[in-house]
Amino acid sequence: MARRTRRRRYSPSASRDVASALRRRKRGTLRSGKSGKGGRVMSRKQAIAIALSEARKKGKKVPRKRS
Repeated sequence: MARRTRRRRYSPSASRDVASALRRRKRGTLRSGKSGKGGRVMSRKQAIAIALSEARKKGKKVPRKRS
């Protein structure tokens, strides 16, 4: 029986954006809010959300946000 191949849900470049955001969070340079004027991001989940949002703005392949 042939296995069906699954298509990627996120583009590889979107994954790189997430990895970069997590590193920025670890260093303490990732900030929340418009143009990074908010507080420092401590939460891993928030860091991932910010990265995916930025990837969407760049037009990368990322599923749309659930409402």
